[in-house]
Amino acid sequence: MFMGQSAISVDDTLKIIACREQHKKLAALEMELAAARQEGFDSKHSTETTGTNSKKRPLIVIGILTGFGRKNNRDAIRKAWMGTGAALKRMEHKKGIVVRFVIGRSANRGDSLDRSIDSENRQNDDFVILDNHVEAVEELPKKAKLFFVHAADKWDADFYAKVNDDVYVNIDALGTTLAAHFDKPRLYIGCMKSGEVFSEKSHKWYEPDWWKFGDKKSYFRHASGELYVISRALAKFISINRSILRTYAHDDVSVGSWFIGLDVKHVNEGKFCCSSWSAGAICAGV
Repeated sequence: MFMGQSAISVDDTLKIIACREQHKKLAALEMELAAARQEGFDSKHSTETTGTNSKKRPLIVIGILTGFGRKNNRDAIRKAWMGTGAALKRMEHKKGIVVRFVIGRSANRGDSLDRSIDSENRQNDDFVILDNHVEAVEELPKKAKLFFVHAADKWDADFYAKVNDDVYVNIDALGTTLAAHFDKPRLYIGCMKSGEVFSEKSHKWYEPDWWKFGDKKSYFRHASGELYVISRALAKFISINRSILRTYAHDDVSVGSWFIGLDVKHVNEGKFCCSSWSAGAICAGV
């Protein structure tokens, strides 16, 4: 043995091993705590109290995924069911329904597209702008994930919804439907479907991971992307695991894939089938 070096004794080695085991146990407990929170083992009250102030938890946060050049769609939605200014704020405070348009940034950061959105937001104050997301059709699944991450971190709501910007929503009917599902801590509700998987690169909806879906080339059951709702526990799950959640060619398939192996209540609700125009429908595609 060289001078100045010392060997680690058996006792020291055992202490190091014990310390590492304690770290493992602590990490396991932290994971169990996170899982318990996702299971819904937290406050069931819709009103949170901090000091002398009480804050009512929102019923739902609705993200309307939109893009550049879609201002006419946004104005139509504002006029039809979302509202603007005082009406939008009143819906938040009276009904607990938060609605925001969701958009990323231009690939040419700060160009006329970005400036146009910033101007529209200054006028209406109804956007969630994802500064770390570049707008592109093929990036829509990642955009949906980033919306849920942002919404779960900003608003502690009971539910979270993704909507397309060509869909009209009956807000009151949506609230009534969700009120029947407060007893389900891990809820995934929508118009469930199973679409075709396209393996041809030339196809508009080409799925790079087509081979993962078996020989029949059909996706698993998932809620249609026009409108779907998840509960708070699932939104938190997405937020916590954002870095490891895989996305596929479509946002609705991607979201469905995140829940396929979890103990989640899948609800196939016909009222969420926006293209059916059925009586009592919550939404309608235009």
